[in-house]
Amino acid sequence: MTTPSHPSLVRIATRGSLLALWQAEHVKARLLAAHPELQIELLVIKTAGDRILDTPLAKIGGKGLFIKELEQAMLAGEADLAVHSMKDVPVELPPELHIPVVLEREDPRDCLLSSHAGGLQGLPQGAIVGTSSLRRRSQLLALRPDLELRDLRGNVTTRLEKLARGEFDGIVLALAGLKRLGLTQGVSAAFEPAEMLPAIAQGVIGIECRRGDGRIEGLIAGLNDANASAVVAAERALNARLQGGCQVPIAGHATLAGDQLEVSGLVASLDGLKTLHATRRGPRAEAHALGVAVAEALLADGAGELLAAIGAH
Repeated sequence: MTTPSHPSLVRIATRGSLLALWQAEHVKARLLAAHPELQIELLVIKTAGDRILDTPLAKIGGKGLFIKELEQAMLAGEADLAVHSMKDVPVELPPELHIPVVLEREDPRDCLLSSHAGGLQGLPQGAIVGTSSLRRRSQLLALRPDLELRDLRGNVTTRLEKLARGEFDGIVLALAGLKRLGLTQGVSAAFEPAEMLPAIAQGVIGIECRRGDGRIEGLIAGLNDANASAVVAAERALNARLQGGCQVPIAGHATLAGDQLEVSGLVASLDGLKTLHATRRGPRAEAHALGVAVAEALLADGAGELLAAIGAH
């Protein structure tokens, strides 16, 4: 294991996409503002999820493909921390690693980008819509069964270029990434959570590091946002109980009103014909338990059988 050449050096592992680099630079800037004495380097890593672009994520192992190599760099001592979009982080982490810090949540909604006016209902009959997400796919079909949905892979810039070339009538992306990159000009409509429930922890940046690395844990601790931490804990608890990943259409969204937390969850069939919803409310201190309670309500309503049927595809 390699160690920093001096105690003020911090090495951040990141993917090389425009959005990943924005997020890593944002964390770097926040760290430097709090600790001006630091020397911070970015270690840019091309992950399997970035390399394999011709196959749907659900068929090649899911979103964990976007962080595995970053975690290996930390475990090997080549990096001190990694910056992730929390929606890409699997339920289970290597036991030597953890995510003690999450930043303030950006807009968690999904959005439609299209040259057609009028949002989703303004798309023509049988319109071709691009998305790489089974969660978005099932909810889009529930809203517009006539749509032709096609897989859409690649980073944000690549996806926008495909739309501009006319390969799709519309594409659905996370609004948070577009806002961070200043690319919202093509947004036709944002989906309210009641219409399309977001991905688990969508819009939240997380910082992962080695468990017990007191130096790094101390440096990043001040960046943690308590509100984001509560909603992420609830949503990830929901996902963990359902044993979710991007191979199944699971959605979860938690909101805070004062000290009260509201957690909503969804499990859907791939064709959008069957959608299960559940919501629970309670104190923010019970975030994990509330997430589990939503999952249990969904399972009691038949989510287990629905997810098993999808897994058998």
